[in-house]
Amino acid sequence: MIRRLQQGDRSAVAVIYGWYGDLLFRQAILPRLPVTELAEDCLRDTFKTVLEKIDTWRDEERSIFFWLHRIAVNKAIDVHRRRRRDLNLESAVRAEDPADVVQMPPAPDRQLEVDDTRRMVETSLGRMNERYASALRMRLLDERPREECASLLGVTVGNFDVILHRAAKAFRTVYPP
Repeated sequence: MIRRLQQGDRSAVAVIYGWYGDLLFRQAILPRLPVTELAEDCLRDTFKTVLEKIDTWRDEERSIFFWLHRIAVNKAIDVHRRRRRDLNLESAVRAEDPADVVQMPPAPDRQLEVDDTRRMVETSLGRMNERYASALRMRLLDERPREECASLLGVTVGNFDVILHRAAKAFRTVYPP
């Protein structure tokens, strides 16, 4: 399939998508980008990049999944950063003059998705080592500074970084529940 795609057969991407699309969505994108609409767009962009860059893939006795996974992770990180920048900009605009900002009502079905994701994250955190779960909650959910998190855990900032890294690896093994 890969050779066919490299030779210009665009229908081969549908087969590759069938093999790896759901796996990439669940393992690479959704844990980093838990907003379904953004995650779906990210998956689409991942396969668009695959079409554009398939000539750069080299067979190194490994599955193409690892290459696809790296593209998907990079796309998810880019979308997350862009979204965070937009939210920070929106917050700054609100801080300047809240009367000028028009509040958009949330999408009617959005709350169900948020609640479902929150339950999945909490279930996964409950299956982890408590220290790791605390580190993830403090740093990522509560958005506390690294220094504060380290102080609360009674470790140095460097040690907290190690704990957070290990916690993120452990979380990947239990999410989605």
